[in-house]
Amino acid sequence: MTADPHDLPRRRALSSLRGLALGDALGSQFFVPAHYPALQGRTLPPGTWQWTDDTEMACSVVAVLDSHGTIDQDALAASFAAHHDFDRGYGPGVNRMLRLIRQEGADWRTLAAEMFNGQGSWGNGAAMRVAPLGAWYAGEPEKAAEQAELSAYTTHQHREAVVGAMAVAAAAALAADPAGPGAPADLVTRVVALLPRSAVHAGLRRAVDMLDYDDVATVAAVLGNGRRTSAHDTVPFALWSAARGLGDYEGAFWTTARAGGDVDTTCAIVGGIIAAGAGGEPPRAWQERCEPLPEWLPGR
Repeated sequence: MTADPHDLPRRRALSSLRGLALGDALGSQFFVPAHYPALQGRTLPPGTWQWTDDTEMACSVVAVLDSHGTIDQDALAASFAAHHDFDRGYGPGVNRMLRLIRQEGADWRTLAAEMFNGQGSWGNGAAMRVAPLGAWYAGEPEKAAEQAELSAYTTHQHREAVVGAMAVAAAAALAADPAGPGAPADLVTRVVALLPRSAVHAGLRRAVDMLDYDDVATVAAVLGNGRRTSAHDTVPFALWSAARGLGDYEGAFWTTARAGGDVDTTCAIVGGIIAAGAGGEPPRAWQERCEPLPEWLPGR
């Protein structure tokens, strides 16, 4: 019997995806200030934690990699549209775009390019879903960044959004490297070296200089915490937290969530990167509280 060449990449991507989904679902429980006391006390919320659009879109990324072995942009846009659930918390622009693709057969290229008066979206949506792609290309950060760029363009065509996705994918590829990710500063520095000049690039350079800071509030004040939902207000902080938290999913989650802002997205990015690496599996009791991945996802 011929071995499946996608078996190991698939398993790595699914591990990252489960970490992403848990970070997204649990992070979304702390999205409003009224829940901050529980956050500061590291008190887990009751019930089953439901994931958001971050996870739903990440599932499509993994499904396309599983079926094509690479990012096929048309297949990815079609999957986004086919599985789009309005109630998962999508932004209005992406809601409209995916509805038009599904119901009217509109071209994703035109719709994505037209967003924000032709500038394209610079939101964090392309970055929030892409860590499993990086895990798929474990140890190949250049390849991961290249494929992340393709995946971003299906919905986000602004330079910052694209570079943000490239950064997250490269970080996950390094975290998943069988040879080890290296020291936190090495990981972030290697990511920076792969990126074109941009606000995300500049933010990550600042993140390298702040890796020895323990005051999360100060770091978030400098790097951002996703409150503006832009890639450059989200990705530098998320990679700062992920690089410091490799091998410690629980600790990385609480550190990330304490910064506030777009908590489900920052925790999804960090969770996906951490779970891609050795020793980064989330606590089993937490996983049991998270909504299962959708039935349409291969290998879930």
